[in-house]
Amino acid sequence: MNDNLRHALTNARLQPADVAAHLAVDPKTVHRWLKGRMPYPRHRWAIADLLHVDEADLWPETTQHHRVISDEVQAVYPHRWAVPQHTWRHHFESATREIGVLTYSGLFLAEDTGLIRLLAAQARAGVNVRILLGDPDAPAVATRGIDEAIGAPIMAARVRNALTLYRTVLESGNAKIRLHGTVLYNSIYRADDNLLINTHAYGTPAAQAPVIHLRATEQEAAAETYLTSFERVWATATSYRDAA
Repeated sequence: MNDNLRHALTNARLQPADVAAHLAVDPKTVHRWLKGRMPYPRHRWAIADLLHVDEADLWPETTQHHRVISDEVQAVYPHRWAVPQHTWRHHFESATREIGVLTYSGLFLAEDTGLIRLLAAQARAGVNVRILLGDPDAPAVATRGIDEAIGAPIMAARVRNALTLYRTVLESGNAKIRLHGTVLYNSIYRADDNLLINTHAYGTPAAQAPVIHLRATEQEAAAETYLTSFERVWATATSYRDAA
């Protein structure tokens, strides 16, 4: 019997049928989970996201899959889409000094109205928000579109869509957007000393690639490498206001 899951459903005022409908599974499957059967990872992540709790709160035995490998590595997710929505929100919400985004489009964030409002609120609260998106006309952006098999025009269109959606953040005050034309080996999502690193793999969309959660603990460690990379791209990028 999974009492943790049962109590979480009660606290959320949800029935097994509600979970089944949300996950598009048979209600009998949810009842088997309540009786103790372990769901597939994708279902565990979806349930945790639905109930706004950590996966380990529902299935403590899964903590071994997210164990700390070192003082820096906090978690490793097999795919970006596997990072729970509440993790992204908590990540940016926890920042008190610095939020940084380095990617080509970051459209999955830009299309999330809640996260856009959160970034704008953080900027208004005095957090330094810096967003680096790919220059839609840059060769590197076109190449990435070809590598992902979606085509250069689609990738450029994604960046332009993201820029439109990120304007709410830009207009909030303490936020800046710059355009870069560098080749990215990974996307970086920073919240103070915490980094979510979305690795890039040739021919693989970023959403399918792994994400590593690093926490900066000391200089000359792994997190510092990514922080330095961010600063170097920022220094050579063009202000979106100047380019617009």
